Amino acid sequence: MNEFIYELPLREGVRPTTTSSNPHIQINQQPEDRKLVNELMEWAFSLADITKENSKISLPGSQAMCLAEDKMCSHCNAFMVETEFAHFHPAPDGSMHLGLPQRDVKNVIELGWGELHPVVHKGWLPPNFIMVYAPRNDEESEVIKNIIFRSYQFATGEISD
Repeated sequence: MNEFIYELPLREGVRPTTTSSNPHIQINQQPEDRKLVNELMEWAFSLADITKENSKISLPGSQAMCLAEDKMCSHCNAFMVETEFAHFHPAPDGSMHLGLPQRDVKNVIELGWGELHPVVHKGWLPPNFIMVYAPRNDEESEVIKNIIFRSYQFATGEISD
C-alpha cells in the first residue's frame, strides 16, 4: 500500500465539473447509486483511531474523518482543522477533500482522480489539500480507498512529505 502512487490507474473519461470557489463541490458525474459513497464512507470510518464527526470546515452535513489526538503526526500538513484530515460531502455530492503528501497530490491530479482545493490558490490551505472525485463504480471506489488510506497514513505520520 505504501507505493500506491505508482499503481494508481488513469481515471477514465473527462473530469467532472466542480465549483471554482467555496463551497467546493462536484456538480456532475455523481454515482447513480449513493450506495457506492455510503460503502466508501463506512470503510473509511472503520479505520483505526478514526471518529466520524460533523466537519468543522465544510458544508453542513459533511462528515469528517478525525484522528485521535495521540495518533496525529506532529510535523505535517495533513490536517485542515484540529484533528480533521478528510471529509465527505453530503448528498447529492459524492466527492471529498483530504490532505496528501505533495508527491501524491501531483499523481492524483495528473491521473485525473482529483484537483486542488480552490482555497489553496488563495493561501488558506497548504498546497496538499485536494478534492477527490466521487466514485462512479466499484472499481473507482477501490482506487479511492487507496487514496484515502494514503491520506490516513500521512495524518498518522506513517508516511511524510
